[in-house]
Amino acid sequence: MQSGSAEQVTHAVPGGGALPELAGNWIAGREGPAADGGTLDKRSPVDGRLLCRVARSRAEDVAAAVAAARAAQPAWAAMPGVRRGLVLHEVAEALRRRREAMARVVALETGKSFREALAETDGAVAQGLFMAGEGQRLYGRTTTSAVEGRQALTVRQPVGVAGLIVAANTPIANVAWKVFPALVCGNAAVLKAPEDAPLTAWLFARIAHEAGLPPGVLNVVQGYGPEAGRALAAHPEVGVVSFTGSTAVGREIAETCARRLAKVSLELGGKNPFVVCDDADLEAAVRWAALSAFSNAGQRCAAGSRIIVFDAVYERFRDMLVARTRALRVGPGDEDDLGPVINERQLGRMLAAVDRAARAGARVLTGGGRLTDPEHRDGCYMAPTLIEGAGPDDEISTTELFGPIACLYRVRDFEEALALANRSPYGLTAAIHTRNVHRAMEFVRRVEAGVAVVNGGTYGSEPHMPFGGLKQSGNGTREPGPEALDVYSELKDVYIHVDGAAT
Repeated sequence: MQSGSAEQVTHAVPGGGALPELAGNWIAGREGPAADGGTLDKRSPVDGRLLCRVARSRAEDVAAAVAAARAAQPAWAAMPGVRRGLVLHEVAEALRRRREAMARVVALETGKSFREALAETDGAVAQGLFMAGEGQRLYGRTTTSAVEGRQALTVRQPVGVAGLIVAANTPIANVAWKVFPALVCGNAAVLKAPEDAPLTAWLFARIAHEAGLPPGVLNVVQGYGPEAGRALAAHPEVGVVSFTGSTAVGREIAETCARRLAKVSLELGGKNPFVVCDDADLEAAVRWAALSAFSNAGQRCAAGSRIIVFDAVYERFRDMLVARTRALRVGPGDEDDLGPVINERQLGRMLAAVDRAARAGARVLTGGGRLTDPEHRDGCYMAPTLIEGAGPDDEISTTELFGPIACLYRVRDFEEALALANRSPYGLTAAIHTRNVHRAMEFVRRVEAGVAVVNGGTYGSEPHMPFGGLKQSGNGTREPGPEALDVYSELKDVYIHVDGAAT
C-alpha cells in the first residue's frame, strides 16, 4: 500500500512494549515528524503487515539536524575525552538494561529471530563499552625534534559533525559501530537511519538521551537514501561521512565527498570466498559454510557466497552441504536457522539473478525460488539456494546479492583456489579450511581481503578489531577497533620551544 493509506498500524512489540505510530526524527533532543509531514511505510518482512509510518525526511530536515549538531558540538568537544567516555558508558549500560526491548524491535523490523537479535544487541553493548573506554586512550604521540630546545608531539581533535549512514541488515550493531566512535572523539553526529529499520535507530536515540547524552550530540534523520542520505553526504558542514552499504551507493558518496574534500569512510560489499581444501575437516567445513552463506538470511557484507572446493573432496562436500541446506528451517522463530530478506524489492532482485544464472547454464542444486507455502507466502522468504556450474566471471559470481544464495566452484589445488578467491572485484573477507598450517598461513598472506579466517566462517568481527576491505569493498578505512578513531578525528602537530635559560 502507499504511504498515507488507511491501513492500521501495528502498535505492539511481541512480548510487550509499545511502538510509535510514527518513527520520527530526533533533532536537538526532540522527536518530531519530517518538516513537510511526509511519511513512508515500514512493513514486516515476515508477513507484510504495516508496522509503523516513518518520517520521510528531505534536505530541509537534514539541514536542521546538522545545525543542531553544530550547535551542540563545541561543548561536547570541550568535555574531556575521559568524561565523554563516561557518558557513553552510561549509554551502553542503558542499552544493556533495555536489551530485550531493543532485540524485540530488531527482530520485528528485520524478521530475524529474537535469539539472533538479542545476540546482536549484546554485540552493540560490547561495542559501546569498548569505545567508551577509548575516551581514556585518545592517544597522540610524543617524539624527538632535530631542533635544540624544541619538543614535538601530536594530539587528536574532533572533525566536527559526522554524517553516519547505516544499513538495515544488523541495525543495532551498525548504529553502535558508528555512533560510539564518532562521539567519543568529540564529534556531534547526524545518523541517517535505514528506511527498513527505522525503529531501531528511533529507540537507540531515546535510550541515549534518557541516559544523559546532551541534546544535539546525536541526531537521527529518517527517510530514503536518495532524499535524506544524499543530502547528508553533500552538506557542506558535515566534516566526515561514514557509510555502510552497497558499492554503487558508496561510489556516489565518495564522489560527493571528493567534490568538497570531506573525509569519507566506506564499508562496502563483498563476494567472499570460502575455500575447502582436500585435508579439511569436512563436517566442520560444511557447518561453517552453511553459517557463512545462510545465517542472517545471507544479508551480510561478510557472507560466504563463493564456496571453492578442491576436486578431491568436491562431490562429498557438495552432497553434505546440499543435505544440510535442505534441512535448514526458515522462519522468524528462535528454532529457525534463518528468516526472511528485508523487503520485496531485494527478494525480487535475488530471484531475477538466480533465474538469469540458470538460463546461462548454471545448475540450481537446491532452493532457487520464493517460499510460497501458507507459512511463508505473505513474507519475503527466499529459499536457501546453492548453485554450481556458474563461470567465475558470470554476473552471479561477481555481484553481491545480499541474500541466502551461494555458488560452488571446483578447483584442482591450492594455487587454483587462491587465484579464484582473488578473482573478484571485491576483497572484504575470506576463509580457508585446512589442517595444513603452512597452507593456511600462505592463504592468509596472499588472499586479497581485509579479513582472513582459518577454519571458521567468513564473518564474525569483534569490537576491538578493525574491519574493512580492499578493492571495491571499501576505501581503505577501518571500523571499529581503535583504528576507527582515525576516521573520526584529526591529528594536529604541536611544537613547543623551551628556553632553558629562562628557568
